[in-house]
Amino acid sequence: MKKFGASMVSAVVIAAMLTGCGGSAVDHVEKASLESTAESEASQPSEEASTEAVDEKATVRKTEFGDVQGVVQDEVEVYYGIPYGKEPVGELRWKAPQDPESWQDTKDVSQKEDMAMQLATVDGESKPTGTTDCLNLDVYTTSDAENKPVIVYVHGGNNQTGNAQEIPGFDIVKDDDAVYVSVNYRLGFQGFNCLPALMDEENNTGNFAMLDLAKSLKWVRDNISNFGGDPKNVTVSGFSAGGRDVMAMLISPKFEGLFDKAIAYSGGMTVSNVEDSQKKIAEKIAPLAVEDGKADDEKAAAEWLLQDTDEVKDYLYSISEDRLTSISVGAGIRMSGFPHLYADDVVIPSDGFDAKVVNDVPLLMLTGSSEFTFFGCTDPYFDTLKDDEKKNAIAFTDKYGSDFYRIFNTQLSAEKLDKYYASDMYIAQINYGGSDSASKIDLFGAFHGIFVPMLSRTHGYSGLYDFESAAGYQDMAGKFNAYLKNFINTGNPNGENAETEWKPWTDEEKNTMVFDADDKNATLELRDVYKTNADIISDIESDSTVSDEVKTYIIKNIMNGRWFSADLDEHFGTASLW
Repeated sequence: MKKFGASMVSAVVIAAMLTGCGGSAVDHVEKASLESTAESEASQPSEEASTEAVDEKATVRKTEFGDVQGVVQDEVEVYYGIPYGKEPVGELRWKAPQDPESWQDTKDVSQKEDMAMQLATVDGESKPTGTTDCLNLDVYTTSDAENKPVIVYVHGGNNQTGNAQEIPGFDIVKDDDAVYVSVNYRLGFQGFNCLPALMDEENNTGNFAMLDLAKSLKWVRDNISNFGGDPKNVTVSGFSAGGRDVMAMLISPKFEGLFDKAIAYSGGMTVSNVEDSQKKIAEKIAPLAVEDGKADDEKAAAEWLLQDTDEVKDYLYSISEDRLTSISVGAGIRMSGFPHLYADDVVIPSDGFDAKVVNDVPLLMLTGSSEFTFFGCTDPYFDTLKDDEKKNAIAFTDKYGSDFYRIFNTQLSAEKLDKYYASDMYIAQINYGGSDSASKIDLFGAFHGIFVPMLSRTHGYSGLYDFESAAGYQDMAGKFNAYLKNFINTGNPNGENAETEWKPWTDEEKNTMVFDADDKNATLELRDVYKTNADIISDIESDSTVSDEVKTYIIKNIMNGRWFSADLDEHFGTASLW
């Protein structure tokens, strides 16, 4: 399988974030960012090339399955693709992860591993790419690390795309004085599939990706001390889908005692109903069953796939990895497009986030103020409009879609958790780049992922904005990392080098730390930025910047069916996508 250099992997990150936005969305951002990062890679040596030139081996470290040796890059020891689970193929395809086979000789983990099976753009075409041997993780540490706090990172991509290289750990290890672990896990229908024929007493869940993540955290608990990390001070974090996975971990008994703090970057509360999900998955796989002569038409095939029989089970296991991956098309932050995080009462309680929290730990939730721009502003519908009508329609979509999305990511989650959560919750909002900021980022504003360049100087957004040269952004990044360093150590962002007191969110004091900057300096302000869904709907109804026809189309065809859209869809009578 093809190995990806750092810049190309980062480029894939943006496409992963845009999964399912529609062709024009991906095309647009590829022109703005992916092509530029690809050109950069073509003109500069890749990390793999520089590694070969330096050829400096990292310390040999012990794991419970065998010794590993990584590579020293930028004064950081990196161990790529350490196995935490056995390759989930054959009879293990839809089973809980098993221990990897032990090895006797020291394993060379100095090269990046392939990403998990997923659809990716290769030579301009969407193709199944990656490997099934994906139950591995990357560890970043330093030669002298001892008992350092540990950050475990779960990548985004709607649980359909992405990889552990989404946010490299070089800067995090140094800026936050931590050990950093980034996890690969099963994606798409390999990672989430709850069809009845796959369920049995031993594996009565379709949340296989979540079981992978639990397995990786057990590996961290049992092995990270050998890499200089403190197994009793683990912060689990994730972005987008990874953030939603982290939120689900709070209520999952499978994760009890496996982490001590949690960070959700742009990740709110999402679960799906098992029976509804089964029907959607059957519809997705039905075309393959028709091709293979299992039924005459897709309706009959879907009905057949919903049967709990050995025949259906054997058929599902017979589908090749490439074909199974090919139907995992982008869902565009719509659960109906790719159902996952099933409330099956095994991994996730049947009553979802109304259930008692199992893992009550200090929690930090972060959002950008323009979260919906990647998903809304590039919809092909806007190409049917002209001039000011188009401009106003995009602005309308960005404003209200982002308002819904930002409170979904943070404040609505805090509001629900506050009823029974004992630990402190902290909320951050990045305004940098948005319409109200002194520093504007054209088209995308404070987009979905605006925080990433604060954590890593290697990222997939360089084609959108020159973050490295923006003194104000870098000042903001330094201040954010001071809070982050405190949080991963103590569960409280306040402390050393934290200039403005960051009070926790409560129902009485809806505190949000708002991060912004001008061209030179950061501005931090603790304030209440809360809105209800009802407030936003009222604003939509009174907005006269677009015609009623355009407004109706946007409500019913662009903002509909998203993670955050239930109240909007109900209010305007939009048909369910389920």
